Formats: sequence, structure tokens, C-alpha cells
Amino acid sequence: MLDTIPEIALEWHRAGRGATLATVVETWGSAPRPVGAQLVIDRDGAMEGSVSGGCVEGAVILEAIEALGDGQSRILEFGVSDDEAFAVGLACGGRIRVMVEPVGQGVPEDVLADLVAARAKRQAVAYAVDTRTWQRQVEPVGAAVSSGFEGDVFRAAYHPPLRMIIVGAVHIAQHLADMAEACGWDPILIDPRPVFGAEARFPGRQISDDWPDEALDSMGLDTRTAVVTLTHDPKLDNPAIEKVLRSNALYLGCLGSTRTHAKRVAHLESAGFTANEIARIHAPVGLNIGAQSPAEIAVSVMAEITQVLRG
Repeated sequence: MLDTIPEIALEWHRAGRGATLATVVETWGSAPRPVGAQLVIDRDGAMEGSVSGGCVEGAVILEAIEALGDGQSRILEFGVSDDEAFAVGLACGGRIRVMVEPVGQGVPEDVLADLVAARAKRQAVAYAVDTRTWQRQVEPVGAAVSSGFEGDVFRAAYHPPLRMIIVGAVHIAQHLADMAEACGWDPILIDPRPVFGAEARFPGRQISDDWPDEALDSMGLDTRTAVVTLTHDPKLDNPAIEKVLRSNALYLGCLGSTRTHAKRVAHLESAGFTANEIARIHAPVGLNIGAQSPAEIAVSVMAEITQVLRG
């Protein structure tokens, strides 16, 4: 995923491949990638991520390899008029500035390691670079901070990775986990029923076999977390729903018919939840696109979560 660029850079550097971080630091006009977008390049030109959607990657890669050789950080600028854009390579016009930093000689390994460690703890931090002195540090930031310049200091904001917790390792979850990962979310499954939460059904996925409320307690819930309940079993869904409603999670969606949701609402009311709290639930889960198959339902759920995130 693009969200793991710092982790990839640290891994490549420690493996002896060499790593250069390229970061979009400013944009004007119709720039294809936002400020903070990143690309990591090794000394052989292998890369992960994107700073322009393909427009100027070739030039950035050459500069990145050169930076690994001379140890010097630099800021590049690319920009052309709309009528020249296609021929030169920035197909949508506009301008972008890209900061290129070799890891080790530029970005200190310990600073990059601090950034990776903070992200692993789901802490909101910024990687700050003084572009006059090239001094660097990792700083705690608030949830509303975005990437950008303040004077000569560029801060790349790193908020906790998006995380989707799926309660119920059912057929829909198989499709939804794949879609979540493709959209930049870290999918985690919870199901105490061994026949459902089997590794063979979800190869390589993180699966918890704890009861949902216990699993959510251990994972923690925050504004970068979406929770989807899919079991249809109130013994599993309801404790999870109650945990989420007491948190500041970004999204809660629950599978089930209108009749099933009415029973769910009655239970929550009896448990003391207010109408406003219960209204946080998206149910029946997913956008109303007429979905029928498990894959189509997963599409509708992913679309609704995307709508909430971007809205």
C-alpha cells in the first residue's frame, strides 16, 4: 500500500538495497498527486508509490539514484503549460515540487525508525524537514494537521493508517477484506468461530478468534477505524456495536434487514443508548445499489465507507 512508504524505505535501507524518499511538497494548478504523496526508490530503480501518477516518475527516479550516490537531498520542480504538458510529461499541466532525500546520508535512520515506530503505535505525527539546514525530526501533531510548508520547514503529516475491522468472517468478508486493502485500508477480521475464521479461508489476513467486544478492547478504536458487523448473530454483533457506539470510530455499518435492525435498535435502547448514538449506525450496511451477491454487497459497503471518509 502507498501508506507504508516509510516502512518500505526503512526495510530497503536496512537490507542494503539503498532507499531514497521522494515527497510532493508543493503543488499548483492541476497537479496529479497531493502534497505529501510519496515514492520510494532503491539504487537499482525499483520503486513503490507515486508522486505524479506516472508523469514525472522517470526523472525523479534518476535524481533519486543520483542522490544515493552523492548523499545530497534536493528539491525538484516540474511544471509546464497545458498546451505543452503532454509532450513534456506532466500530462495534466500545473506544477509540482518534489523533495528527494536519500535514507542514511539524508534522512537519518533513527529518525525514520522513530516515524515507523510512531505509526505502529497509531500515533499522529509529522516528519519535519528544515529545507535550509536539512535538519529533521518527528513531532506529535493534532488530527487536523495536514502536510505543507511553514516558512522553510516542510511537515509531512502521518495520521494513523486507515483500519477496517470486520466482525464475522463470512463470505462477504472475503471480498470486503480484498477491497479494503486495495483502497488503502488495513483489514482485520474478528470471529471466535473456528470454521469461519480459518486461515485457509483468509490466507495471510490478520484474524482474531476472541469475542468481538474483547477483541475491540485490545485493538482500540479511533477516528481512523471503520467497523463492519456481518454475523447476523446478536450474541456476536451486539457487544461489538455497543463498544463502537461508545468510541469515536469513523464508521459503523451493520448487515441485516430492516426488521433485523429494528430488533437491534430495540436492544440498544434498552441498554441505554440515545437516538443520536444509535443513528451513527449505517444499516442496512452499504449504499443502496441493489447489491445481491456477496461481492456486490462488499462493493456497496466499501463505497459507503469511502463516502463517509471523503465526505
